[in-house]
Amino acid sequence: MVKPWFRLICKREQLQLLGTLNGGQSFRWKFIDLEGDKKWIGVFEKHVWILKQNDEEISYQVYGSDNDEKFYNNMLANYFQLNLDLKQHFAEWSSKDPIFKKAANQFYGIRILNQDLVENIFSFICSSNNNISRITSMVEKLALLFGEKICDIDGQVYFSFPPVEALAQDDVESVLKKEGFGYRAKYISESAKLITKEGVDRWLEELKTLPYEESRTKLMTLTGIGPKVSDCICLMSLRHLQSIPVDTHVYQIARKFYMHSLPKRKTVTTKIYKDIGDHFRELYGPLAGWAHTVSYNTFITIFKHTINYLSQVLFCADLKKFQNDEN
Repeated sequence: MVKPWFRLICKREQLQLLGTLNGGQSFRWKFIDLEGDKKWIGVFEKHVWILKQNDEEISYQVYGSDNDEKFYNNMLANYFQLNLDLKQHFAEWSSKDPIFKKAANQFYGIRILNQDLVENIFSFICSSNNNISRITSMVEKLALLFGEKICDIDGQVYFSFPPVEALAQDDVESVLKKEGFGYRAKYISESAKLITKEGVDRWLEELKTLPYEESRTKLMTLTGIGPKVSDCICLMSLRHLQSIPVDTHVYQIARKFYMHSLPKRKTVTTKIYKDIGDHFRELYGPLAGWAHTVSYNTFITIFKHTINYLSQVLFCADLKKFQNDEN
């Protein structure tokens, strides 16, 4: 059954689908351009979404349930966190940081997605020493192998992301190893079993209520989650928008452009990690993680000819696609 098209009023300056959906936050979106018919197809909240954008609105179809336009508009607005006025915040961040001001011209409308916590935890466990293309493939395999079918669209079958209980089954590790997950198969299996043992609903609900630092600590009790991945999850699923995920490239950028007194190190120590995060939180304020996402994309562009950022999951987009607007 072909679904109707609905409309969500949202100016492009407030939401740029290209930079937001293609930036390494979620791994379940695909951009399709068929003879000028440009659209995004993705899965979240057990629904399949088809999105199109112009300067004034998002038009969309939804598969997975039958509800009214208001219901779906609320889901999209929550997912893209449209309650935050980006134009206002971009102006504030630009006044504090000339580097951000340059970033804002190209990376306007980039939003932090409010993602499903379970999907985000296991997606970022897959991100260990990985690139976006392979992470995307792994996440899709998890959905195919252990999720539930949502629908068929043009011969393509779409699946929801599996619940924790499905990933805690005894055969999950062996199945995933056969599918090429490597050591991440054990990480996924052990993390799912730990959460299940504690009580899935209780564990997840408690995590959602904890302050930022306690959330980070609790997440790092899971196998395969360190400080950076923990901060990614805090930022994208727990609304701790002050979270600053730090890797070696963020460290290099901070040392070169912001914090010249940082010691030269090959790896990021616990102290350096905290110092960098604190610096950007002081610079940008309570939404520091959001601001840092935008400014970080600028540095990716600057260094793309000399550093292979495609191996990083921290907001690393397919940079060539940023050179041309999706319209």
